[in-house]
Amino acid sequence: MTTLRRIHSWLPILLRPCTQACQIAAASTCRLHQTFPHRCLKLISVPQFRAFALSACRLKSTRDSNSGQRTGFTEDEDDDDEDFIEDSEVEELFQQQIPAGIGEGRHSVFIVHPDVKWGSRKQHLTSAELMMAEAVGLVNTLDNWRVVDMITLSTKTPEKKRIFGKGNFQSLTEKIRQTPGITAVFVNVERLSPASEELEVAWGVKVFDRYSVVLHIFRCNARTKEAKLQISLAEIPLLRSRLKNEMANLDQQGGGSRYIGGSGETLFEVQQRLLKEREMKIRSALDRLRRKRHLLRSQRKHKEIPVVSVLGYTNCGKTTLIKALTGDSGLQPRNQLFATLDVTVHAGRLPSHMTVLYVDTIGFLSQLPHQLIDSFSATLEDIKHSDLLLHVRDISHPETVNQKENVLNVLQNLQIPDRLMDSMIEIHNKIDIVDNYQSAELNVLPISALQERGLDDLKKAVEERIINCTGKHILDLQVDLSTPQLSWLYKEATVQDVQVNADEGSAVVKVIISTAAYGRYQKLFTGR
Repeated sequence: MTTLRRIHSWLPILLRPCTQACQIAAASTCRLHQTFPHRCLKLISVPQFRAFALSACRLKSTRDSNSGQRTGFTEDEDDDDEDFIEDSEVEELFQQQIPAGIGEGRHSVFIVHPDVKWGSRKQHLTSAELMMAEAVGLVNTLDNWRVVDMITLSTKTPEKKRIFGKGNFQSLTEKIRQTPGITAVFVNVERLSPASEELEVAWGVKVFDRYSVVLHIFRCNARTKEAKLQISLAEIPLLRSRLKNEMANLDQQGGGSRYIGGSGETLFEVQQRLLKEREMKIRSALDRLRRKRHLLRSQRKHKEIPVVSVLGYTNCGKTTLIKALTGDSGLQPRNQLFATLDVTVHAGRLPSHMTVLYVDTIGFLSQLPHQLIDSFSATLEDIKHSDLLLHVRDISHPETVNQKENVLNVLQNLQIPDRLMDSMIEIHNKIDIVDNYQSAELNVLPISALQERGLDDLKKAVEERIINCTGKHILDLQVDLSTPQLSWLYKEATVQDVQVNADEGSAVVKVIISTAAYGRYQKLFTGR
């Protein structure tokens, strides 16, 4: 009974006008109702169940070549509109498939941390206490969520359905059921087994893992089209897993594997197909945004403005650092996990007066499934196309070494080019809250972004790396002041100094200039 109600609750798929396909599906639903009258009549009324079928088939209207409806994702649109996506279209995708339970009001959370003492899943660079502290931080990031109690339990079998052995699981169940006010349990693992509903039955409350909690944080912080689409894509595995479990329960009642009328598809196959089509629609929208982002990158490259990506573990101080480097008053750093979900670009100047663009990226986190990273590949793709990477570390954090390893592992999985990894600058931030800071590591830059300490040295290091990695040259050029040479250099290069010889009407100009720009300069003004 509960299973059909759940399916009905999350399956309004696309709110689009209904075509003939919908009518066929509705008729098929009536046949299904006739096949199982003793079950369906008790659960959902005929109009309600027909509405479920109608909503489930609306996606077909976008594929109906005779309907005349604009799908928004056709290949033959005008070039001007090719990469434009309506806000309402994105919002529709974002709001229609919220995984059940997690976003429903307030939650009083009981945190369970499975401590793996040995084996391949044991964490070597951290401790159970520190991992529990991060789990508490994740819960506290969410408004209206609070931690009621927490427990760390040893386990040999974290991959099993119940995670713990029989004795530990029984004592944990008793503790959860005896703790008043609990509305959810957060099990501090990457992903729970698809059969995690057994835990919900045993404990009598909703059960979440790191994947679902972090996704909910993302959902709460999402502001742009791209962030909303990427979150919608990352939620597909949760919806698919829930569908599989609910259909398995329905099969036990004899209803999940039956064919719907004459469609040749079972109810499970219909829902699987609809989820697949939804996923394709989201990926198509993201591809269009990716093309637009590629165009913006090409424009920046054409203007030969160096791009510096600032990355690091979540809440390490990336946004605070960019604000200090650029003076951008529009940036409002927050002491919160995953405060930044979207790539933002901010212009700053180096000591030589060279303009660079600092890219603020999404923060990294340990123990996140690869599907989540894959979903945000469009955002993280900007890192690959940078001229320089700045790796910001919160050196005051007790897990700073473990956080560094997690960031490097993610960069490796993203297949960041070796040239970027080799030239990356490592920054030790928040030295102002470390007593007697001394670094045993070589080639790092200590700073306090909040107090703007160490920024001059950082800017010099960035400038040096940029000149080396972009192939720019520092040249002294003799220019004739009666020609447009000087104004051209101001426009196409970075002018550092001008020594004027008034008697001769000339000047010696010290510039930082790219190879391509210098070639254009010679062609225009020296005839070479």
